[in-house]
Amino acid sequence: MHDATPPEEADLTIQEPRLWRDERWTARVIKNEDDDGWAVSMTLHGEAEPALVGPWTMGRDKKNPKPLDAPAFHTLVKTAAEVLRRHEQQLHARLHKQVDMGVGSERVRVTLRIVPDDEYPYAVLTAQDEFGQPLGEARVAADFKLSAASAEAWVASGYSARPR
Repeated sequence: MHDATPPEEADLTIQEPRLWRDERWTARVIKNEDDDGWAVSMTLHGEAEPALVGPWTMGRDKKNPKPLDAPAFHTLVKTAAEVLRRHEQQLHARLHKQVDMGVGSERVRVTLRIVPDDEYPYAVLTAQDEFGQPLGEARVAADFKLSAASAEAWVASGYSARPR
């Protein structure tokens, strides 16, 4: 029987005093360059930079770091995952804006979705009725400022391709 898992990925689990790894995360105890203490970094597999770097406890000899163990690793995984989740929420909030407004007796939701392309960033302005049906869409500059006034002006223009 042939196993499709490459040999180097067959068992990623490592449980050493200064290095723990499971199928998703690597915890590494490192020397703190700022002082005589120790730090721990948590890196999600496939990522170049750690999601979390924080202080680590000294061992009983007050010279070497306390060894990693299962409870500490699980706490670190939970904390690092929360840090990533918050970064994703902040990025989403930065790239997605929304204004809800009344147009006559109807409710209209105007959203701005920024596309952060390295060379040519832009944004897409969309309008939907209260049932989610599309009313209009326009491509705008990435620095377009969505506000109640700009949304009202765009809706009043009949969803012009060039909102101001």
